[in-house]
Amino acid sequence: MQTPNKLDRQILRQLQVDGRATYEQIAEQVGLSPSAVLRRVKRLEDAGVIAAYVALVKPEAVGLGLTAYVNVRLAKHTGSAQHNPMELFRASVQTWPEVVECAVLTGEMDYQLRLVVADMAAYSRFMIDTLLKHPSVQDCKTSFVMDRLKSTTALPL
Repeated sequence: MQTPNKLDRQILRQLQVDGRATYEQIAEQVGLSPSAVLRRVKRLEDAGVIAAYVALVKPEAVGLGLTAYVNVRLAKHTGSAQHNPMELFRASVQTWPEVVECAVLTGEMDYQLRLVVADMAAYSRFMIDTLLKHPSVQDCKTSFVMDRLKSTTALPL
């Protein structure tokens, strides 16, 4: 699929505001028929532009009151494919429910994890029992979120 055109972007903006909007509601906003919107949305889904539809849950509302950003440095590469620190870490991070986002970084640290946990005790348990015990992890630096000034999942289309 080509890059989404102006109408596709309008549809995507509407879906980012309300993923449960009907094709009729979107059609009204973008000036198309509901069937044309349906065809475009289906094409965007098939092309992987629309990755998923989800419910966004407020962490605090479900008892997850602490968010931390943890920068992680891995041990140096051993050269052995069986013990590649990056591959071991990448596989492990997929299994840790506390990690809601993991980004590969440039600079002195290798990864940044966004952790969402109940409280400082849960953070401490994760760090001591899981992250710091991981054989690939050499160093970690944590920053805690004190307040959120902006939090959005909408892309600037």
